[in-house]
Amino acid sequence: MYTEDHGQSLGLSGWVKNTRQGTVIGQVQGPADRVNEMKDWLRNVGSPSSRIDRAVFSNEKDISKQEIRGFSTRY
Repeated sequence: MYTEDHGQSLGLSGWVKNTRQGTVIGQVQGPADRVNEMKDWLRNVGSPSSRIDRAVFSNEKDISKQEIRGFSTRY
């Protein structure tokens, strides 16, 4: 919920999902500076009840047009 709210507040598109292994996966799209703000928040702040041991961001690429609308939590 907090990650979704933060992504929306930055005007980003994407999704996040908690896994059964206690990790979080997702996809974030938007202007590079805003995506970097989100990555910094995920790395250092996160939701109030989270414990962040590490943050790994992979499969990063530039896209010409956003492929996702809005920011949501998947279940």
